[in-house]
Amino acid sequence: MSRIYDLEERTFVFAKNVRALIYELPKSTPNTEDGKQVVRSSGSVAANYIEANEHLSNKDFDYRAKICRKEAKETVLWLKLLDNEFNHNFKQKISELTQEADELKRIFSAIIEKRKNN
Repeated sequence: MSRIYDLEERTFVFAKNVRALIYELPKSTPNTEDGKQVVRSSGSVAANYIEANEHLSNKDFDYRAKICRKEAKETVLWLKLLDNEFNHNFKQKISELTQEADELKRIFSAIIEKRKNN
């Protein structure tokens, strides 16, 4: 997976890739329920970053960045729940998306820390 350095585009592509995975997973109650949650949380990362970029104040930006971090952490959880024996054919894709969610969480943590220290 190549890295996109435009964070708005990167979060969009991430949410899109999560959706592509969910479309492919075998149908089951856990996949449906966890899939709904991971679609919401991954999309929320992208949507809230767009909102952060259109912030009305520094406080608004900081709040949106914290939501991005929170939603990225939540996305990691849902992806880990999808990483099971039933979905063994998708282990690589799930692992890549989990790593990307974790990297996004770290990026937002760094943004939050840097802004707090300035």
